[in-house]
Amino acid sequence: MRLRALLDTPTLGLRLLGGEDELDRTVRGVMTTDLRDPSRYLSGGELVLTGLAWRRAPEDSERFVRILATAGVAGLAAGEAELGMVPDDLVAACLQHRLPLFSVVEDVSFASITEHVVRQVSSERAGDLAAVVDRHRRLMTSGPTGGGPEVVLDLLGSDLDLRAWVLSPTGRQIAGSTLAGTGPELSPELAARLAGEHLAAARSGRRGPHRVTVEGGGAQRLDEGRRSGDGPGGGTFSLFPIRHEGRDLRQTLLSDWLLAVEADAGDWPAERLDLLHGVTQLIAVERDRRDAARTVRRRLAQEVLELVQTGAPPAEIAARLRVAAPVLLPGLGTAPHWQIVVARVEWEDGEVPGGQVAQSLLEEVLVDPGTFGPEPSDRIAVAHTGDEAVALVPLPVPDEPGDSSAAGLHADALLSVVREPLGRGLADDGRLTVGVSASVHSAEGLRGALEEARHARRVAAARPGRVCAAGHEELASHVLLLPFVPDDVRRAFTARLLDPLRDYDRRHRAELIPTLEAFLDCDGSWTRCAGRLHLHVNTLRYRVGRIEQLTGRDLSRLEDKLDFFLALRMS
Repeated sequence: MRLRALLDTPTLGLRLLGGEDELDRTVRGVMTTDLRDPSRYLSGGELVLTGLAWRRAPEDSERFVRILATAGVAGLAAGEAELGMVPDDLVAACLQHRLPLFSVVEDVSFASITEHVVRQVSSERAGDLAAVVDRHRRLMTSGPTGGGPEVVLDLLGSDLDLRAWVLSPTGRQIAGSTLAGTGPELSPELAARLAGEHLAAARSGRRGPHRVTVEGGGAQRLDEGRRSGDGPGGGTFSLFPIRHEGRDLRQTLLSDWLLAVEADAGDWPAERLDLLHGVTQLIAVERDRRDAARTVRRRLAQEVLELVQTGAPPAEIAARLRVAAPVLLPGLGTAPHWQIVVARVEWEDGEVPGGQVAQSLLEEVLVDPGTFGPEPSDRIAVAHTGDEAVALVPLPVPDEPGDSSAAGLHADALLSVVREPLGRGLADDGRLTVGVSASVHSAEGLRGALEEARHARRVAAARPGRVCAAGHEELASHVLLLPFVPDDVRRAFTARLLDPLRDYDRRHRAELIPTLEAFLDCDGSWTRCAGRLHLHVNTLRYRVGRIEQLTGRDLSRLEDKLDFFLALRMS
């Protein structure tokens, strides 16, 4: 399509601010970004949409436009929501670099422009396949009655003879074809493997689609029990990422969906690859819609978390829970039981905030059908602060005392299916640790449940592995029983472990005790602990070595870490 065609669509709300002589440029794609330097994501010919969050000073405009012009983009569309208008310095920079510039009114979403461009570009490139994309768009944008991603997959099957699935990063099947006689069903094991292969390929930097060959097929057809090895494409799957463009990969990889197609895309023509890329962009609209639907639950969780952490009166917390309960558990009364799950995602370099990543992961893991029974649940409220996410999980009140039907979450089961794919996505520089509290029956118990979940997460963090979880039942032998340990036993235990360090600190001002506390709080991460203490890693290693020498303990062992943790808690 030509840039000029955008002005012929009034519903897009575009106004030309400069570059009228360049409107015959061809648009080959669309990208939304607020990065200061998006060049690595540009291949040329894109219409770039930006909300101007990158602009901190007038001189930023020329640099940003120069990067776009060098990359060969077709044009730039700037939203007016951030500043109320498109600044003059951006207009001047676009004129200087001969880059067509459009303004986008506040009440027109970038998603609407993206859908329009994808539809037009796919139609022009794919010839007869254009009807498929157009039907996808109409059905997906018609609201809940349109059928969502399933409609897209049905059309891929009926028009292109392609069997496909939309999967979450943990391998949960979000959508599959619903056509009678052609709808495939993936086993949980195969879906988890495909998700893991996709995450590993993405972390390695390889561009999609990623191709995976499965021995003997693996996709079970619903009609005659045929395997994928009997159908087109054999045991080969092509995995197309459904990405949030323009952001650090680690911020979105563990929440992005993927499109798994049972076919080898290695010999596909460019037109068909472009079409599938357009399909992923349309599915991304559905993903963003579902993500936006969680806004109310996230806000409720954030409000409850702030009340609990600030020590608000139980009556105030209970009032907020009465508002939350109908949203989270409609039809189950205003006083369900509650459980708290705490998760932390940490990266070795500390450059990527882990709170939002952990929030998305908890929302994904806790929606798994195996968590609550045969039907998926999407009623979880998750807040995040810093590198930590906290989920408020409502549970139905049991009919009878001792009824196990509402017993809630168990740490081992929570991550059993998703551990392998998530581990591959975290690769060698990320870590996920999760703690699960017991269920509580009222607002008075939420503060204790939050602390319990955080202690359980610390226990999980002391274990080896990229993905670890611990539950409240694992705290019964130490944290929860500390108040019942006789005083003389507590004093003897802490003196044996901590007195050599305290004596050494008094003589040498070595700060071994603060170093030990920080090292445990950072879950044994040398890089993060050194950064927190503003030390060189070698200095930290020397201090930890001195702690081990003075106490005869090994801080690489789980048992010794727990002993030090308990000693510090009792001191």
